[in-house]
Amino acid sequence: MTDKTGETLSNWCSAPGIQFKDAEAEESYGKRTKRIADVIQLKVPDRVPIVPSFGFFPAIDNGYTCEEVMFDHDKAHRAWMKTLADFEPDMFIGSGYALPGPALETLDYKLLRLPGRGVDPKHIFQFVEGEYVSAEEFYDAFVDNPSDFMLRTYLPRVCGALEPLRAIRPFHEWFGYYISIVFNLIPLAIPDVASALNTLAKAASQALEWAMHMGAETAEFQSMGFPSGFGGQSAAPYDIIGDWFRGTQGVMVDMYRRPDKLLQAMDRLVPILVKMGVEQTQQMGSPIVGLMLHKGPEGFMSLEQFKTFYWPGLQKVMLGIIDAGLIPMPLYEGDYTSRLEVISDIPRGKALYWFEKVDIHRAKEVLGETVCFRGNVPVTTLCAGTPEDVKAYVKELIDVVGKGGGLMVDCGIWFDEAKHENVKAMVDFTKEYGVYR
Repeated sequence: MTDKTGETLSNWCSAPGIQFKDAEAEESYGKRTKRIADVIQLKVPDRVPIVPSFGFFPAIDNGYTCEEVMFDHDKAHRAWMKTLADFEPDMFIGSGYALPGPALETLDYKLLRLPGRGVDPKHIFQFVEGEYVSAEEFYDAFVDNPSDFMLRTYLPRVCGALEPLRAIRPFHEWFGYYISIVFNLIPLAIPDVASALNTLAKAASQALEWAMHMGAETAEFQSMGFPSGFGGQSAAPYDIIGDWFRGTQGVMVDMYRRPDKLLQAMDRLVPILVKMGVEQTQQMGSPIVGLMLHKGPEGFMSLEQFKTFYWPGLQKVMLGIIDAGLIPMPLYEGDYTSRLEVISDIPRGKALYWFEKVDIHRAKEVLGETVCFRGNVPVTTLCAGTPEDVKAYVKELIDVVGKGGGLMVDCGIWFDEAKHENVKAMVDFTKEYGVYR
């Protein structure tokens, strides 16, 4: 049987299309990608990879506010490239975490409060969860026609500038006699609708400018010998419904009041999420697909509910990504110790599990022969501890989880306000102590 994952990682290591600045950078890139490829496939690498999830740390550590880097791409670039030079990690994702503030502001995007716009300029953006659509509005309409629901119901709710789009006719009606297209065009000429479409074009232009900066930045740090951290993104179907549409309370209630509709909507999302993750990742040139998970840990649902409503959809999405030869990287936010046996049902050496908080001894016992482990360095230690505290934890992590390979050292989550000396200790100690002999 063809090993698609192995082929993808081998191709990634060969650095197709990358123009290196010199032979030393090319050699460094090859060493770093092989190190990553080895641990994903549960082979013993030359040393434990160090892959810090910097978040907004580069901005704060280099004297910029979060507002500055979200509204000035050049400042963001300078900050992140300085951090790259300071720490030289094995993978790097660049300044993409500093989202394009102008585009979000143009849309009047209601799901984020931006620094300097409702949040202190020094602090990162804040997610504003809500029940943006009722169960009666969501389930049948979404399952029947996701695109129409998004365009004419959801986006007008969460983007104030797009509220007039409620007036346009469904695109699935734009067929039949030529008179149909004429009548369906008319609502687009309503002044408010025309203004919304112009605003959408403006936001798209601002997003494109940001994307071009990100592309140039990625090419720059790859030319220096640093592989890109991950390509595209996907998610667990339950989280999509809970995060964006129904809210935490709404989706929890739906598990009891309308379980069949919830399961049906999640099934509808699976192929969408697989396609989204695969296509984004293929465009970006990295084999890793990030899945940020929010509502499946202990405290959000019981183990039986996790087995019924959360894991089946997530597993289907990950298997679809694996079938495409790519590597799903779920970030298990919260404590997942009680779910380890459930989430171990995944093909060996095909995924990368990133943990915020888990019993590392149990994780190694249950998952050690199945998936590569990333994370679990406490963010509290990086923010409030000492370099000795950091080294002690990383040593235990390497001794326990890194035994025989299968470990990437990282924090369990983005560490925006960590101390410079603590991040330096995490990076340098991993490079020194994590060598396999």
